[in-house]
Amino acid sequence: MTIGIAVVLMMAALAIGAAAAWFLTPRPAPLPEVEREQILAAARTEAEQRKRAAELEAKEIAFRAEERVADELKQKRAELEKQKLEMARREDGLSARFSELEQRDQELGKRERTLGGREQAAEATARRAEESLGQAKVRLEKLAGITAADAQEQLRSEVIEAARQAAAGEIRTIEEQARVEAESRSKQIITTAIQRFASEYVGERTVSVVSLPSDDLKGRIIGREGRNIRALEAATGIDLIIDDTPEAVIISCFNPVRREVAKLALTRLIADGRIHPTRIEEVVQKCEAEIEHQAREAGEQAVFDLGLGRLHPELVRLLGKLKFRSTFAQNLLQHSIEVGFLAGVMAGELGVNVKLARRAGLLHDIGKAADQESEGAHWAVGAMLAKKFGEPREVVHAIAAHHASEGGEERPESLLDHVVDACNVLSGQRPGARRETLQSYITRLEDLEKLCTSYPGVEKAYAIQMGKEVRILVEAARVSDQQAFTLSKEIAKRIEGSLTYAGQIKVNVIRETRATDYAK
Repeated sequence: MTIGIAVVLMMAALAIGAAAAWFLTPRPAPLPEVEREQILAAARTEAEQRKRAAELEAKEIAFRAEERVADELKQKRAELEKQKLEMARREDGLSARFSELEQRDQELGKRERTLGGREQAAEATARRAEESLGQAKVRLEKLAGITAADAQEQLRSEVIEAARQAAAGEIRTIEEQARVEAESRSKQIITTAIQRFASEYVGERTVSVVSLPSDDLKGRIIGREGRNIRALEAATGIDLIIDDTPEAVIISCFNPVRREVAKLALTRLIADGRIHPTRIEEVVQKCEAEIEHQAREAGEQAVFDLGLGRLHPELVRLLGKLKFRSTFAQNLLQHSIEVGFLAGVMAGELGVNVKLARRAGLLHDIGKAADQESEGAHWAVGAMLAKKFGEPREVVHAIAAHHASEGGEERPESLLDHVVDACNVLSGQRPGARRETLQSYITRLEDLEKLCTSYPGVEKAYAIQMGKEVRILVEAARVSDQQAFTLSKEIAKRIEGSLTYAGQIKVNVIRETRATDYAK
């Protein structure tokens, strides 16, 4: 239908074009009638030819269009057939899957019903088993004469005791092996360190006494209405005690540096003879500068003696201030130098960096020179100062952990930490290094013996070797050999947690069996 309309329109367009061409073609002068008829006939013939050609061309175009449409329809039909086949195949698959699911659903239903029956049967069997077990327990308790709870407790106690004995035996074996291997080596290292460094006995007192040429100077030191003594105490921060001691005055102060400044200033005022408030302030200022200079020189000398090279000036100054401090009458600067030397010797024997060991040993008590400038334990303050002034991390941690063997909070991380800790104890515990009052010594031994006798089975306890060893006698009937070994461990742990002491305490538990009879 569409092709026929197109052909008609094309033919009409050709006819209109031909007519327009005829009308627009310029016409010559009128021709005779015969010629005009001939021309018209020729034109009609040509128009007929063109009309037939157009009709043929239109038919050919229509035929080609019909062929294209037929091909397209054929392709569409083929695609539709394929789609129909695919849909049919999918429907068949879905039907099979649906049938399979229905079959599975039926099987699951059967299984659920079967499991439900089995569960009920199992519950019934479990109830019967519980009833039988209860009856068996009752019969067993009647036969054995003991309840199940008591039997469990007895079994648990036996297992724990057996495990303790086995563990104690294993620990004893391991420790004996380690002790045999380490004893000769440790003795050699400590002996070498002590032999290569020998220090003097230190007996510095905690108060200073200034001798006077005569007792007449006491009045001049006091001054009119006490103005001289007040000026001296205000300038130095000490307490000046003037009593009936002949030709002497006593300087008392918790700060040893201030006490040393006051002693030096008072000595110079007595030698000069001019004692008045203005002169006192002037001399005290000079003495403070001199003591500061002495501290710096002492610190530099200590660094030089240990061969440490460069050290931060502030650390050198604080190190020198230890010259005026003491612990249990042991001079702290001398103690620090001693620890530095001992640490260097031990480090050389153990293959540790000798320079770092000497540095950590010398600076381990630097926190005690800080006074009220910093809060906290001296090992924590010392580690903070060392870190602040650029000391290596190994040195900082060794300072922080040098009281680990005495219950310090910081735990050792390297061999250097253990070396510095051991040298600190070794320097403080060598003969003549420190002094202790008789009362505190007796109290410490009594507390140690009391702690040991508080355990069941302990008959007597004796603290010997200045409290460095305690011997515990136990009752053989109440404590076995394995229990004696475990008891020594428990007592040692309790001593570490509850008593304060320097170094270490050896705990010896002694168990013996005596057979006694009389011949009559």
